[in-house]
Parts: sequence; structure tokens; C-alpha cells
Amino acid sequence: MKISVQYVNDSVGNTQAVQIPMSDWGKVLLKLKKHDNILKVKKKLTLAFKEIQLLEKSKKKQQTLKEFLDEL
Repeated sequence: MKISVQYVNDSVGNTQAVQIPMSDWGKVLLKLKKHDNILKVKKKLTLAFKEIQLLEKSKKKQQTLKEFLDEL
């Protein structure tokens, strides 16, 4: 995605801000939301795999899927 960018500088020439067209901003926000959702899923999967590893190492009796569903 190519975005038209304008830089806002102070009187000394230091960049203070960046401006992009609203149409490009909408595209940026959409991509950010998609990436944020992907990150959330990855974090949840990582946690789930860690929990599985702990269960596999545990000496406790593991609950079967049927037992879990019967509790619902």
C-alpha cells in the first residue's frame, strides 16, 4: 500500500507530525485491527499450548472431553 505522506516541521526543521489523507488512514486502521486480531489469537494459542504442556507433565488425572462437556 502506497501512502501519500506530508511532514510537518517546526521552525528549526525538526519533524513534529505526519499527515496522511483520510482515505489512507482508514486503510491503515483496518490493517492495524487485522494485525491486532492476529496477535490476540497467537497469544491465546501460545497460552493454550503452555497449558497443554503443563497438563502433560502433571501427574494429576486429566479431564476427558466428555467429562468437560458433561459439566456444561
